[in-house]
Amino acid sequence: MKTALKHPAAIAPHMQWRLLCVFIAEETEFIMNRIGFISLGCPKNQVDSEMMLAKLQESGSFEISDDLYESDIIIINTCAFIEDAKKEAIENILEMAQLKEEGTIQKIIVMGCLAERYKEELQSEIPEIDIIAGLGANGDIVQLCQTVTQGAILQKYPPKADMPIEGARVLTTPSHWAYLKIAEGCSNNCSYCVIPSIRGPFRSREMESVVAEAGQLAGQGVKELILIAQDTTRYGEDLYGELRLPALLRELAKIEGVRWIRLMYCYPERVTDELLEVMASEPKVLNYIDMPVQHADERILRAMNRRGGKESLLALIAKIREKLPDCVLRTTLITGFPGENADEFETLCEFVKEADFDRLGCFAYSPEEGTPAAELPDQIGEETKARRGEIIMEQQFEIFSRKLESKIGQTLPVIVEGYDAYTDSYTGRTWMDAPEIDSTINFTCGYELHDGDIVDAEIINVNEYDLIGEVI
Repeated sequence: MKTALKHPAAIAPHMQWRLLCVFIAEETEFIMNRIGFISLGCPKNQVDSEMMLAKLQESGSFEISDDLYESDIIIINTCAFIEDAKKEAIENILEMAQLKEEGTIQKIIVMGCLAERYKEELQSEIPEIDIIAGLGANGDIVQLCQTVTQGAILQKYPPKADMPIEGARVLTTPSHWAYLKIAEGCSNNCSYCVIPSIRGPFRSREMESVVAEAGQLAGQGVKELILIAQDTTRYGEDLYGELRLPALLRELAKIEGVRWIRLMYCYPERVTDELLEVMASEPKVLNYIDMPVQHADERILRAMNRRGGKESLLALIAKIREKLPDCVLRTTLITGFPGENADEFETLCEFVKEADFDRLGCFAYSPEEGTPAAELPDQIGEETKARRGEIIMEQQFEIFSRKLESKIGQTLPVIVEGYDAYTDSYTGRTWMDAPEIDSTINFTCGYELHDGDIVDAEIINVNEYDLIGEVI
């Protein structure tokens, strides 16, 4: 397992990762402790970081600063989902270790999934780290910061179930949209995935808690709520004995100020008729479904410990489009899973063509220590995995380009996200596009707009991956 912690020569890009740096300063009578916060990984991890930031603020001694290189203490909330995520996390830790060696910073605290998964290796291989803490210690972030200022070097690993899944947050997204985490952990146990072992089994938040937080976010000016979990469609099963996502959506749609509600991380088998009916009947719930299917060949899906196959998935997609004719479907696929032969890959290619997804990401299989798939025979070479992924993305680009071109002449609701004085134009997203992973639109308007405004724009052209429009 130590090989996973080698210093990477380069960090591979990943379309759904982002680096968030927020800086906190703690002032005491004798010393100024400036705390820099680096958050890596998925939106679920980002929400965890936002809750830790809120705890630091609520302590009464912290204020937000803006200079990483003048920080005394660095907190890194890490990701460890796949190999590239681990490399990115290690790169950031090593960069901070170098700053510590140079005397630029004084202390390093490592939190999150990498800390949970590789505590022994981190301790032995990167001794510059002062505190390594598992996910169950997220709620103790203030105490950890206080402890490290006293010169303590420690590892803290409370039970995973101790990790807070609700609470105050310092939003790190633009003020008009926010992630809303409705559950934590995962019980699907896909054979390639480390999430259940890192974050524990699936556990939903109480519906009242989710609705209350959504109301608070709306009161802060949030207009778009993006629902996230490892499996949003499983929401409520553990608490209420039944799937409660449709009921939750109805309650969220009642909140004044919320304009758009977007669903991410839906599991195919739990995209029910009831869910589709709610989406069809509630105008605020966008007809946008992020539904990672991973593969289409039945044998490969069974090896992944997933259900279905090409025909059942195509039938589900047809039903979704029948009930929601304008639905935008996003998915992710894995190429090069152990044992994937040429015929099975061809099945995947045929599926991509027939499914006609609006948005699609494809990633080469990453063997992760401790997962059943990593022990399977017939592991596929990196070059083959990568090339298969390229083939899928080449197919999808043709589909995506055609769909983008078809929007020319349509008028679509657009949320404003920026203004460029040089070109006198605005940047935003249509309702069809999730932030950070989907397309944007550049458009003009004859009057002044502000970030978060929602206006109707006519699509007049496309620019490779993005739209060009004008407010009518």
